[in-house]
Amino acid sequence: MDLLNTLVEKGLRRELPTREEALAVLATSDDELLDVVAAAGKVRRQWFGRRVKLNYLINLKSGLCPEDCSYCSQRLGSKAEILKYTWLKPDEVTKVAAAGVAGGAKRVCLVASGRGPTDRDIDRVSRSIEAIKEENGDVEVCACLGLLSAGQGERLRAAGADAYNHNLNTSEATYGDITTTHTYADRVDTVERAQAAGLSACSGLIAGMGESDEDLVDVLFSLRALDPDSVPVNFLIPMEGTPLEREWHLTPQRCLRILALARFVCPDVEVRLAGGREVHLRTLQPLALHLVNSIFLGDYLTSEGQAGQADLDMIADAGFEVEGAGAATLPEHRTGTGGCAPCGDGGSGGTCGGSGEPAEAAKTEKAAEAAKSGKTPPAAGEAEQAPPGLRTDLVSVRRRGAGTDLAPNA
Repeated sequence: MDLLNTLVEKGLRRELPTREEALAVLATSDDELLDVVAAAGKVRRQWFGRRVKLNYLINLKSGLCPEDCSYCSQRLGSKAEILKYTWLKPDEVTKVAAAGVAGGAKRVCLVASGRGPTDRDIDRVSRSIEAIKEENGDVEVCACLGLLSAGQGERLRAAGADAYNHNLNTSEATYGDITTTHTYADRVDTVERAQAAGLSACSGLIAGMGESDEDLVDVLFSLRALDPDSVPVNFLIPMEGTPLEREWHLTPQRCLRILALARFVCPDVEVRLAGGREVHLRTLQPLALHLVNSIFLGDYLTSEGQAGQADLDMIADAGFEVEGAGAATLPEHRTGTGGCAPCGDGGSGGTCGGSGEPAEAAKTEKAAEAAKSGKTPPAAGEAEQAPPGLRTDLVSVRRRGAGTDLAPNA
């Protein structure tokens, strides 16, 4: 397949695909899926071998967020029956972190809901970072605290933070459809503040929110232009009690195409399979390891993942190996800037394409596609028909680990 040969060659040269090539990846058929995985797998192995980096999430405080991100169970007005608690103390954080490190995690990701940290919050998180580093000097720590103000990134770096996560989530054209309390530009600004502070930048996306193929290409090209060290790919977990609870658009095959595209667009970057993999990839999760070089171990922020031991077994059975603490995650040409971790509920050397079609044009295009296929697009507020094989029973609210008296899943 000429397209895939071209994409492999470009990936090995760290060259950005064209928009047409990127869109063609998402348009491939199920009959071509294994060819797509194999092609992207060549690029993955070139830059990362067969190593899989493990990351461990700790939700420092849960719920009670003033922002209205429609995909999030912690949002303003959420009716999701999630755990709600205020800031964990440093000793509680280190206890949970120790479980993740014992399970093989190389990076601990400290996440807190909210618009952005106050100076007092930075002090709190700094104490937790210092406590983790004191017990596990070689563990990497990534913070994810929302929008950064001037000087806050530098303070986290001084406390020992290695990285900062802030996802773009979706295309600039459609960002206002999922969040109104802050802007896409605010998110870009925070990623740039983290980079300027000397933190390894981590920024990714959430797929499955009703976006078009063009939106996915736009956000991945925008991420390439920002040049983070890590790109987490989250798949929407439609939590009951959130505005997107009925958004079930993903199939395992669609997820693999999205991951393959992320690898082609960001060939030498840490592409992380993040939230929603168990819900949407299900038994095809091992195939995703041929595309990504990083996953989360155990549970997410407000939802449960598969058992930590099952993650380790999956990696071994698929012929991959857990990346050791002493190994460099990123290729040598990127080691001047480090590597990062995602929030979970989401290349160098090239320029990015435009930001894509306006939101209204994208909606018109979706309607036209639906008309050609004989389908009637859903009315406003109405969900599309769920794909076959839907497994809503795989969405499970987290009831263990941080904020509880039960042992964490690691």
